[in-house]
Amino acid sequence: MDINSTVDKNKYKNDRIILHSDCNGFFASVECLYNPQIRNKPVAVSGDAKNRHGIILAKNETAKKYGIKTGEPIWQAKKKCPELITVLPHFDLYKRFSKMARRIYSDYTDKIEPFGLDEAWLDVTHNIEKGGMEIAREINARVKEELGITVSIGVSFNKVFAKFGSDYKKPDAITEITRKNYKNIVWNSPAQDLLYVGKATKKKLNNIGIYTIGDIANSDIKLLRSHLGKWGDLIYGFANGYDSSPVAHMDENNDVKSIGNSTTTPRDMKTYEDVKIVMYILCDSVCRRMREQGFMARTVEISIRDNELNSFTRQCTLDDYTNLTKEITLAALQLFRRSYKMQRPLRSIGVSTTDFVHDNIPRQISILKNEEKLIQNKQLDKTVDILKKRFGNYVLRPAVLLNDKELSVFNPKEDHTIHPVSYL
Repeated sequence: MDINSTVDKNKYKNDRIILHSDCNGFFASVECLYNPQIRNKPVAVSGDAKNRHGIILAKNETAKKYGIKTGEPIWQAKKKCPELITVLPHFDLYKRFSKMARRIYSDYTDKIEPFGLDEAWLDVTHNIEKGGMEIAREINARVKEELGITVSIGVSFNKVFAKFGSDYKKPDAITEITRKNYKNIVWNSPAQDLLYVGKATKKKLNNIGIYTIGDIANSDIKLLRSHLGKWGDLIYGFANGYDSSPVAHMDENNDVKSIGNSTTTPRDMKTYEDVKIVMYILCDSVCRRMREQGFMARTVEISIRDNELNSFTRQCTLDDYTNLTKEITLAALQLFRRSYKMQRPLRSIGVSTTDFVHDNIPRQISILKNEEKLIQNKQLDKTVDILKKRFGNYVLRPAVLLNDKELSVFNPKEDHTIHPVSYL
């Protein structure tokens, strides 16, 4: 009798069975389903090119054959494929299909954790009737038959490898990553195929001779920490299959992690005054949304992208929690001035807040602040919120916005769409 094999079997007999289901080319698949005339042609869902939101959001399998990538500008995609058909997104439709897919998932488990509109993890460990692969095959067939789109599914013993499995073969495929095969499949794949190894992390890893997921798994963790900080610990654990994060219950209320808005402007922002106009509008939207949801924040983050598509984010922590438009705007503008000297014109800006508390918590009065002015600003924001809710977004605006109607005529609060949540 092999004692070691018995130990291994007992060690892993309580492994979970996790599925990750990914709707293939989701936005584009739904658009093609509703418009048969474009179904067999190269199709991409994109922003509005006229307003310079011309970025590819999703593409169908035919468009993928031309090397078209999510996130690239429309003009660049059409150089690769002049016949490319671009359509504007219909998020309400995508949300409806997302809910229908989750209804199918709910027939197998109540532990369903969305990862954006088109992806979800399922924990089917306690489904006593069927195994993971059988459930994956049923879901794959049912989505195809009932919704008219396809899914790729990964089956594994943790969330990270399950997601790797859904990405491994596409479209319309099922891949099982087990204790026996993960070193052959996962470890031989490029480092950037691991969850949260993006372009910047890939470059840092390549600089120290790490090119595959197996290289990450077999690296000295001190080396990874020295180059990536805490991120090194995270991806080391992911690569070795140590992820033990649970799949959330479908009825769990996801805590709000951040509230933010961003925009790509109709023309480049060339001066600080241009940035100030856009920042005022974004901060107004963010603060109104915070007040509606009953939050105050302590951390403000800005994201910047210049006209050469270089981007970065910066954040600062305030002395106290707030949801006042004036205070958040001032913090965002000060953070911008410290972080960027207008070396190049800017294409887009984003503002978000995080580190929340509820706005009904008791607050200590400060002798260092003008409390009377604070109360006045609260009343002002409350009055403006009421007026805008009743008469529309443009009923009352700061005078600075009148300097440039081209930059200031947009409404990020009304135009806000839901984007994928973070795994972390």
